[in-house]
Amino acid sequence: MKFKVVVHKAEEGGFWAEVPTIPGCVSQGENMEELLENIQEAIEGCLSIDVQEASKDDFSQIVEVAL
Repeated sequence: MKFKVVVHKAEEGGFWAEVPTIPGCVSQGENMEELLENIQEAIEGCLSIDVQEASKDDFSQIVEVAL
C-alpha cells in the first residue's frame, strides 16, 4: 500500500509528518531518513489498531476489507 505523507520542517529542527488519510497518524525525525522510518512505523501502528466490538443488534457488524 502507498500513502501520501505531508512533510513539514519543525521549528526546533528536524521534520515532522502527517498522513491525511489516517487522522492522527503523525511522527517526527531529526533528518529525512529517520522521519521516513518513523512515519512508516506510525502508519503500521495506526493500521493495526483493533476495532471495538460492534453493538449486538441486527444492523451492526465488523467486516474486513483487503486493499
